[in-house]
Amino acid sequence: MPGPVPKRSDQRRRRNASDGPEVVKAPGGAAPDIPPADESWHPIAARWYASLRESGQSQFYEASDWAMAVYIAEAMSRNLAAGRFSAQLLQTVLSGMTDLLTSEGARRRARVELERNNSADDAQEAERMALMNSYRKAAGSPEA
Repeated sequence: MPGPVPKRSDQRRRRNASDGPEVVKAPGGAAPDIPPADESWHPIAARWYASLRESGQSQFYEASDWAMAVYIAEAMSRNLAAGRFSAQLLQTVLSGMTDLLTSEGARRRARVELERNNSADDAQEAERMALMNSYRKAAGSPEA
């Protein structure tokens, strides 16, 4: 999706039909084996690769995506360890990261939104519902 990064779906107002294509679903195979990080990688590259396991979008990764992540981490490591930093290699690494949807902007452009399950928010919601129920009961509402 070219242009500026779109807003999250809960921040958008649409009055017309969605212009996006229909989602095509394909059967997935077994969960892929995640290749281990190379111990010789630069610490920043190793940290980035490790962060992919914890990221929400990684649940959609296939074996080819993990292979691409290994390649990107290797290129990142070589660039960071080189005596002379390559801006062209950095751009290639950043492009690969975008392809793996590792940034919020890339995920929004692909219309992928990740939501965290926050137990603190759930507890607050339960408190609010209990308060509303007590108000209904006090008002004599039959829904309480």
